[in-house]
Amino acid sequence: MNDISENILFEDNHILVVLKEQNVASCPDESGDDNLLDTLKGYLKEKYQKTGNVYLGLVHRLDRPTGGVMVFAKTSKAAGRLSEQMRTGDFAKKYLAVLVGTPSPSGARLENYLKKNAVNNMVYLCPQGTDGAKLAVLDYTVLQSASGLSLADIRLHTGRSHQIRVQMAGIGHPVFGDMRYGGENAVKGKLALWAYSLAFTHPVTKERMRFLAGPPEDGAPWSVFDISSALRPL
Repeated sequence: MNDISENILFEDNHILVVLKEQNVASCPDESGDDNLLDTLKGYLKEKYQKTGNVYLGLVHRLDRPTGGVMVFAKTSKAAGRLSEQMRTGDFAKKYLAVLVGTPSPSGARLENYLKKNAVNNMVYLCPQGTDGAKLAVLDYTVLQSASGLSLADIRLHTGRSHQIRVQMAGIGHPVFGDMRYGGENAVKGKLALWAYSLAFTHPVTKERMRFLAGPPEDGAPWSVFDISSALRPL
């Protein structure tokens, strides 16, 4: 991981907004690999010369292969208030995804029930009423199409594990590089999924906070598209 201070988008006494790189875990997992949460704790410990444990609340996650904007809470009060915003829908995030092919219609709401298999860490579409299934809702809009691919803006209304990857694959247009869920339509490459827009109410000042950070445009398949014109703040 690069010098994490270069990835800090905003910091005050209550929150820390950071750009997560792709293929870095959001928090510790069974792999034991370096992860963003522990790296940020180390950053805070060094910057403020803290002794002992450093508190940093994990409010939400991004899957390891997904990059983009995340917010962490520097106090338990901030963590609680941000978590409440997630429950009430005040916490909003949007993604850019490069899809295989072009969905029709070019924009729609997808509502599915998803169930996670903890043994193989896979998520599956399933009928409503299936034991353990949870409702997953997203809106997608196709922004551009080129070279047999399309660039889509995706707004999540629920935060299910692997949600975008499973739902888009479910309509036959998997995320580029998704070998896990892409099936016969999968195209090998780095997963082209990026959390580019984040909006929430500051847990203390009550100011509406908005952050925008696009994916690395010099890498395939992002370079096929005009990314700068696709960035739409919440």
